[in-house]
Amino acid sequence: MPLTPLDIHNKEFNKGFRGYDEDEVNEFLDQVIKDYELVLREKKELEEKINEMKDRLGHFVNIEETLNKSIVIAQEAGEDVKRNAQKEAKLIIKEAEKNADRIVNESLSKARKIALEIEDLKKQSKVFRTRFKMLIEAQLDMLNTDDWDHLLEYEVDATELKIHEEEDSLA
Repeated sequence: MPLTPLDIHNKEFNKGFRGYDEDEVNEFLDQVIKDYELVLREKKELEEKINEMKDRLGHFVNIEETLNKSIVIAQEAGEDVKRNAQKEAKLIIKEAEKNADRIVNESLSKARKIALEIEDLKKQSKVFRTRFKMLIEAQLDMLNTDDWDHLLEYEVDATELKIHEEEDSLA
């Protein structure tokens, strides 16, 4: 067990013949006591600082561990977000491709339908043209007949027409 300043103060030496000067020894012991008390106080302060530093170090170690865990969690969360985003992107692409295929198929179907309608209209226009041509040709044939010439040869007496009109009105 280390000496305390009180132990030094209470220490008594045996007196011998031709011993040391008692006042000088006491002064020296007083100086040793003061210095020893100072050293003990400094030691205590340093121990307190060491304990305080250990506490702070423990606090920083906890912060470091927490930060490391947070970084790991953030990295995992980032990877999860990235994986989910990739999955969602793939789903969106598949859906877009499906919609594009549907739109293309619908467009092809409409184009085929329109092409069929165009063909049908062409056939109808050929039939109409043929019939119209036949009608016009028939009308031209009628105009080109000699019947028109025969009509011009007829002579009608206007006095006869008046007599017929009067007879018709009396009847």
